[in-house]
Amino acid sequence: MFQRSTGVIARLCFRNLNSRTLSTMVNKTYLADHKAPMIMLSAKDFFAQLTGEEKLYAHYMSKASHAGSRVILRQVSHESESIFDLVLQIHGGLKGKYPSGEPFEFYMEYVAQFLSNLGNYKSFGDLKFVPRCSTDFFLDLLKLANIDKTVKPVTASCPYGTWEELVRKGVYDVDDKSALLGFPSEGHHSSYYFGDVSPADMRLIKDEVFAKLKILPENTRVRKNNNTFEILVASEATSNTVSRYPDEPVSLSNGSQAIFKFGDHSREMANIAHYLEKARGHAANETQEKMLGQYIDHFKSGSSNAHKESQKLWVKDLSPVIETNIGFIETYREPSGIIGEFESLVAITNKKRTEKFSKMVQNAGKFISLLPWDSAFEKPKFQPPDFTSLEVLTFAGSGIPVGINIPNYDDVRLNVGFKNVSLGNILSSSLGSKTPITFVSDDDRQVLDKYQSDSFEVQVGIHELLGHGSGRLLSELEDGTFNFDKEHPPLGLDGKPVSTFYRKGETWGSKFGQLAGAFEECRAEVIAMYLITNRELLEIFGFKTKEDQDNIIYAGFLQMARAGLLSLEFWDPSTAKWGQPHMQARFSIMKTFLKHTSDDKFFELLHTKDDFSDLRLKLDRSKIETVGHAALKDYLTHLHIYKSSGDVDAGSKYFIDRSTVDPDLAQYRQIVLDKKLPRRQFIQANTVFEGKEVTLKEYDNTPEGILNSFLEREV
Repeated sequence: MFQRSTGVIARLCFRNLNSRTLSTMVNKTYLADHKAPMIMLSAKDFFAQLTGEEKLYAHYMSKASHAGSRVILRQVSHESESIFDLVLQIHGGLKGKYPSGEPFEFYMEYVAQFLSNLGNYKSFGDLKFVPRCSTDFFLDLLKLANIDKTVKPVTASCPYGTWEELVRKGVYDVDDKSALLGFPSEGHHSSYYFGDVSPADMRLIKDEVFAKLKILPENTRVRKNNNTFEILVASEATSNTVSRYPDEPVSLSNGSQAIFKFGDHSREMANIAHYLEKARGHAANETQEKMLGQYIDHFKSGSSNAHKESQKLWVKDLSPVIETNIGFIETYREPSGIIGEFESLVAITNKKRTEKFSKMVQNAGKFISLLPWDSAFEKPKFQPPDFTSLEVLTFAGSGIPVGINIPNYDDVRLNVGFKNVSLGNILSSSLGSKTPITFVSDDDRQVLDKYQSDSFEVQVGIHELLGHGSGRLLSELEDGTFNFDKEHPPLGLDGKPVSTFYRKGETWGSKFGQLAGAFEECRAEVIAMYLITNRELLEIFGFKTKEDQDNIIYAGFLQMARAGLLSLEFWDPSTAKWGQPHMQARFSIMKTFLKHTSDDKFFELLHTKDDFSDLRLKLDRSKIETVGHAALKDYLTHLHIYKSSGDVDAGSKYFIDRSTVDPDLAQYRQIVLDKKLPRRQFIQANTVFEGKEVTLKEYDNTPEGILNSFLEREV
């Protein structure tokens, strides 16, 4: 635990600093969260039930996970890794002599938010945040910690020449453009790129390098040097050992060339592979051993195909006691939508909660058949996936979801299968918090207080299993055949045969690009709303009475509508860009309730005051299963057929229109910001050896607690 110093040094250096904050100096939108809930992500009761071998497996998988933390920092921003090093140095240099007062509290709140996001951009919203304490106060901390502010940070990618420049520019500089993640050519920030990379550049690389050579791009970054693109491959090896990757430059149609360069994150890839090798000695079965072998090959050589092979084996490892997944997975944050952010999960199966989902899995095919599209747009046979409720032990990533449906490789999902996992202690921590529920009436608040947790669990289950798990992509296969009747294609939205499909080498992500994440999240969310009205499905979740079912349905629709309104926080009015795909999706659903139903009284935003301070949602529960359901059916049909047929032009236009913030809705953004609540910040345990036994160490629910967890972690 930290001890606050009241000694002479602290008093001399920090007297009269209580007013040294940024509250009047910086747009408050960018200020780090104040008094954010801190939650220790506990799994100790489940960890205690593990055997010695299972604890060792979990320990080494957790070590492998945390070994990738610096990769995540580098993917968030070019300065994040140096800020991380500086924060640790400051607290090492202070040696327990911490000043009291508001400025230091503000500094620690910044540190906590930085560590929980593994970078200086919010994982949920992609917006830069800065400390509430002043720049001078931050620099005075360096002095007190005996850090020479003229020294250059050691991290290679840091764009700043001294610690002071890092603080002044990397930590505090912010404007409407650099505050958002996006293409550098458009004035935004992305550390997936070095240089002035543009959308046209990434389209060229996507089509003429990755698609043409059949190389998966998830574990890469891109450096642009004049007429040359260096494609940096994450690998322990610093030279090419994979035959699929060319040693010679690849000539591109615009006169430029692309060169593959191996060894990005070489130290981290080596450490990850080392701990995976340790874990392999404690694997529960042969499938896990082979899976870890493919993982190790992937991180050592950089082979993207090895990671795909690992996922085929991972899908076949059904209901393990310790569930893990590791790699460059989700592509939401890279502006072109094809490069993955590193993440790693280590979790323990919650057998009791998993039983709740098993019957839904068994009946998944029946419920998917109720979705409003022709069978030609669906897989010929639905293979029930593994659906497990997990208690998270370790999650290395910029943010932790409540549910996951992976792998994201389309052909693996179609030909081998996929898994759904519900992260139980994330779900219960998120919904167990007694934070106020804004923008609802007193009567609705009572319904949500009682039913929102259960309703959200149902929604997450449907979203992951039946949402992401449904549908097929009409595709040309590698042998030139098709997975649909090419001569007699299924009928599209206009009643005529569809004319678009996925050609060889095209994927959902590569075809729809930056829009793919929000589009697919929206499709899954709409499926959840469409099927949450199914009484048989609600009975599976244990809701037997009509009263309970009605309230679960109403709470689900009301939560979605409210989430759509709150999404305005993540829309930037100066650029009209969305900073978070899930929130873009939820806004579009709220807009559908508001503007695309047969009855404009179905859902309303009501207020009497000019400043909207009394804004509240009004949803007519009597019309959910008629008016609401019909609107969702229409929306879902469009989304699904556009995706399935690969109609990127019509599909993009449709979804962009549905998620565009019209002026009459933009006017509510300020009240949403005024009433916004800080997001929860999770603190993760560390596994440690006590003698020959692995034990779990947890921390206090404080900024000091999360910092201690990192100080005692090998990163």
